[in-house]
Amino acid sequence: MAQPNPLTTPPPGADTQIVPGHTEHANSHTGAFPPFESSGFLAQLIWLALAFGLLYYLMDKIALPRIQAILHNRAERLRSDLDQAQAMKSEADAAGVAYETALSDAQAKARDIAQATRNDLAAEADDKRKSLEGDLNAKLAAAEATIRSRTEQAMGNVREIAGDTAAAIVERLTGQAPDRASLDRALDATAH
Repeated sequence: MAQPNPLTTPPPGADTQIVPGHTEHANSHTGAFPPFESSGFLAQLIWLALAFGLLYYLMDKIALPRIQAILHNRAERLRSDLDQAQAMKSEADAAGVAYETALSDAQAKARDIAQATRNDLAAEADDKRKSLEGDLNAKLAAAEATIRSRTEQAMGNVREIAGDTAAAIVERLTGQAPDRASLDRALDATAH
């Protein structure tokens, strides 16, 4: 902003004087505000109409079509982005459903495999148990047979020992050895 020249600007409250080279007079500001003077009113209306018409033309032919094109492009881009987002959401939902299906199938297969494994192991354990029971029953039968045969053998030996002992006692008491037939009858009578 330009500073006022102190040589040409009068101090406040001073009378205005005519400065050589200036055509201003002290009383030249007595008329109406220039835009409201009636003598230039028609020219101002013409210039207003021309400026308004030019502005309207520029807005109608240049600015507004550009703004409309920008808004249209933006709306198309938004619509395209929303369509693309919807398609991606549909794909993600489909992938989620496929994942859930695959997961449930895998869980079902895992349950089936676990059940089959349990069944196989139970059958194998049952077979081993039956085999061991058969082996143990066979060994038990063999042991019982061995015990019976040894018991019979031992009982036979006991009978023989009892017969020898009884014969020795009778011989010692009577001085004579008893006959074997009478001794066997006496032992048979005491065994029952």
